[in-house]
Amino acid sequence: MSEKVDETELAAMSLDDKATTEGAAPTTETAAADPDAAGEKKLSKNQLKKLAKNKGKKKKEKPQWNQPGEGKKKDDKKKVALPKPEFVNTTPKGQKKDLSQTPMADAYHPQAVEAAWQDWWEESGFYSCDPAFAEGKSDDEKFVMVIPPPNVTGSLHLGHALTAAVEDTLTRWHRMQGHATLYIPGTDHAGIATQSVVEKMIMKQSGQTRHDLGREAFTKQVWEWKAEYGNRITNQLRRLGSSVDWSRERFTMDDMCSKAVVEAFNRFHEDGLLYRSERLGNWSCALKSAISDIEVDSIDLEGRTFLEVKTHKGNPHDSKGRYEFGVLTSFAYPIEDSEEKLVVATTRLETMLGDTAVAIHPEDPRYTHLHGKHVIHPFNGRRIPIICDATLVDMEFGTGAVKITPAHDPNDYECGKRHKLEFITVLTLDGAINHNGSQFEGLMRYDARIAVQEALDEKGLYIGKEPNKMRLGLCSRSGDILEPMITLQWYVNCNGMAKQATDAVRNKELKIVPADHEKTWFHWLDNIRDWCVSRQLWWGHQIPAWFATKKGEKGVLKTDMANNNRWLVARSEEDAYIKAEALLGCSREDIVLERDEDVLDTWFSSGLFPFSVMGWPEQSDDLKAFYPTSLLETGSDILFFWVARMVMMGLHLTDKLPFHTVYLHAMVRDKDGRKMSKSLGNVIDPLEVISGCTLDTLLEKLEGGNLPPKEVVRAKKDQEADFPDGIPECGSDALRFGLLACTVQARDVNLDMKRVVGFRMFCNKLWNATRFALQFVSDFQPTPNMLEDLMGSGKMAMRDKFIISRLMACCETVNDCLANYKFGDAQQAAYTYWMNDVCDVYLELIKPVVYDMSDENKDSRWAAQAALWVAIEAGLRILHPMMPFVTEELWQRLPGRGTLGDSEPETIMLAKFPVCNDAYRNVECEASMETTMNIIRACRSLRQQYNIANKVLTHYFVKIASGQPEDAAKSQTDDIKTLGKAASVDINLDEVAIPKSVGIVVVDEATTVLMDIKGLVDYAAEMKKLEKQLTKTTGPMKQLETKITATGYEENVSDEVKATNTERLDALKKKMADIEAAITNFKNLAALEETS
Repeated sequence: MSEKVDETELAAMSLDDKATTEGAAPTTETAAADPDAAGEKKLSKNQLKKLAKNKGKKKKEKPQWNQPGEGKKKDDKKKVALPKPEFVNTTPKGQKKDLSQTPMADAYHPQAVEAAWQDWWEESGFYSCDPAFAEGKSDDEKFVMVIPPPNVTGSLHLGHALTAAVEDTLTRWHRMQGHATLYIPGTDHAGIATQSVVEKMIMKQSGQTRHDLGREAFTKQVWEWKAEYGNRITNQLRRLGSSVDWSRERFTMDDMCSKAVVEAFNRFHEDGLLYRSERLGNWSCALKSAISDIEVDSIDLEGRTFLEVKTHKGNPHDSKGRYEFGVLTSFAYPIEDSEEKLVVATTRLETMLGDTAVAIHPEDPRYTHLHGKHVIHPFNGRRIPIICDATLVDMEFGTGAVKITPAHDPNDYECGKRHKLEFITVLTLDGAINHNGSQFEGLMRYDARIAVQEALDEKGLYIGKEPNKMRLGLCSRSGDILEPMITLQWYVNCNGMAKQATDAVRNKELKIVPADHEKTWFHWLDNIRDWCVSRQLWWGHQIPAWFATKKGEKGVLKTDMANNNRWLVARSEEDAYIKAEALLGCSREDIVLERDEDVLDTWFSSGLFPFSVMGWPEQSDDLKAFYPTSLLETGSDILFFWVARMVMMGLHLTDKLPFHTVYLHAMVRDKDGRKMSKSLGNVIDPLEVISGCTLDTLLEKLEGGNLPPKEVVRAKKDQEADFPDGIPECGSDALRFGLLACTVQARDVNLDMKRVVGFRMFCNKLWNATRFALQFVSDFQPTPNMLEDLMGSGKMAMRDKFIISRLMACCETVNDCLANYKFGDAQQAAYTYWMNDVCDVYLELIKPVVYDMSDENKDSRWAAQAALWVAIEAGLRILHPMMPFVTEELWQRLPGRGTLGDSEPETIMLAKFPVCNDAYRNVECEASMETTMNIIRACRSLRQQYNIANKVLTHYFVKIASGQPEDAAKSQTDDIKTLGKAASVDINLDEVAIPKSVGIVVVDEATTVLMDIKGLVDYAAEMKKLEKQLTKTTGPMKQLETKITATGYEENVSDEVKATNTERLDALKKKMADIEAAITNFKNLAALEETS
């Protein structure tokens, strides 16, 4: 279908008018036909012509599901589609939407449908769960989950939206099963990210740094920022329909969570796991803070590479101010009391300022004579020992001599400890050379690298440099190039906790889904290092440790490891004073306490989240009823950052696993497989999909970001190609349903937004199917036990038994898929049931039954209405966990609502989720219907092949094998007539009675369908059309043949292009053959009709 039609018309088309792939998801072409989705305001010229042709025709009284133009009034004037009226929500906040005052719209409009329901659900307390109801229930009878707390600084992107869709689908499914269900929301204080955002804001507004303000004033500003901007995420979650218990919402720095943090820190210290130490670790010069190993991003350099360093003024030797990396620089150390020199090499030349040894292999014959000797540092004259180290030195690499800087390299650090070397730090906290750097003091580290090379060259000690493959560690928070530095930090010994966590998985007490992530789990935890938990920030949980001295006491420095016992870990300052009195043996008046200025790693508080939100360490009602939780659902990228820490901390502090299952959903990438990232400009806000977004808005967002100009240009081209008319208003339901559909893919989800847009059309189909069905059951009164009453009535026809059997099959599949976290399969099963079984089959089959109001048809009509009501009502319940808004709206509109007894729920979200009753499955009936549908498809194919107009009813002859196939065809002849648009259908008629002028479709080895076409086809006109097509096809085919046979084609054309051309030529040849065969067929039929 080439022309575009309005939304109502598209959604109402039958299979005769719109090709639908059985069980397939909506395509981008389908989405494009939706004017709401594509932003169209006018009908095409062809549509206007069609409307003009039909003027004056009377509208049929009977409702016509799946018929072109359904729902459209025709008058004497051509008219264009009017813009959708602006929706105004008149429902008072928190009250139930009064649908009796709102006629059902002709088409699905997400904004109108989704309005008011979230406020009502929340206000009614449907999301909450009484701990008294939950306590004592088995794991199978309750479902508890905490949300992975997103950073308070940001807003959700589509990756978060997938998390929300998966988690809320599970939550609503469990709630509908009658389980004690609790889904707890929260946000993370995001120490580094939040401090950075507020620091930039203050600098922009007042030109001040946080140090200008002071700690107390700065943290006050952060809290004010959080109060003003921290609700963006909660608004997004509400729009997505997340059924979280907002009354239990937590923030990782609120009073409840802060109390848990202090308690955990103290318990770790009391258990001998937490300590303060001076060790080598990752240091971010940009943040001036320590960074844990797992917060390091690595980039691999293939060789000489120039990079921008934001903390530096710029390299004067590079036109763009970049600094050189990926080179191995060689220089010589003079050997003491000798003319000889010892050549070493390094990728970080500036660190030679802190060298305290040169290592050689003890068995290297080249350097035997140097054992026990020294080299002289060229800039400070320091005597540097030549040491033998077989562990570190590879004789075959380079010169076989290695410079040792124990304070700035992990391998050198271990070497320094083995040989008791001096540890000389040469950098300040912001990355400048300190007082140990001789004449280079004050230079930033990479400026010093250049200066050291020049100075070595002047002394004749510079040898040269060569490209060198290397890995560079970057801070995942700031992007700064990390520096190994020795600093005083707090650490947690994780060895015992890590073993408990791995044992839990190995013993099957903790299940990780998909199971292939277990390898990552074991790799991290079996090789775990002590966790550096302190950060040199102001925003976060200030470490509950105080340094104690006596008043007037001199020379007791908190930076001196010899005074480590003066650091008192306590639950409060009062508690610290009590401990100090005991330690120092004096009264409180003589004690000075100084609290550690550092804060805890953000992941420390996040690791406590599953039980801190329940009130731990207090034995609260929530903790008793809801802990441990049931499931942790999150992305695989934070398996170790967060999940492993929750398990370790939960096992140690509560002696329980915080959850019994971890489900790791796929990473969401764009359609090209790229990670969604602000730096790539491919991040989409879920609200831009839910509410729609113009192309101009998308492009403005790119311009207002931090992308380099070249990246902005590229990102704009991508946006313009993907969304030439912007992103249409899709609604939350379509977004959720589309995201769940993507989870059938592998570990990563390559999300094509156009496919999500396509699912808006499914919402429209759902809307129109239900709207149409409501006309069929307008005079029908359901019973409280409608399904059981129907199945026991003895009034059901084959088609009625079929739809109930398909409903049972759908229930079984969806329940099984959700239980096994197969969300894409659950989505597909529900989609297929609605599109194929309900819309394309059952609604069509019952038309003549429902229209027949005769007494003789009373029972059949009641059974059809009852089966339709059950199919729609249960189908909406199946969809509800995945599509909450539209299902609530449609469910509330079903007849009988409010009349089905005391047990009738007020909302679909509390209705029982459908389960399969095996007694209602009817495999024989489904097989019979499949046989019938195959015949109907063949009938439709014949009508299409011979261009039979819709209003013309035809005569079919069906040849079919005896037994079940024949019985099915005979028992459902009326259904074949209905969907095949037949005047009559004959089953296994004698061969002599079948006319010669027939079209034929062979369905399979058991079934053939024939259609009498005598007098229905203008053979000459049809052949003329085909000959015209033949002419149009011949030209391109000959051109392609000429191109393929041209001189030099084989040598100069790529294999890929050759393959494409060959495939295209084969397709054109097949098309030619098909057209020629059709012309021959028409000639034969014309001749046959003339002689008959």
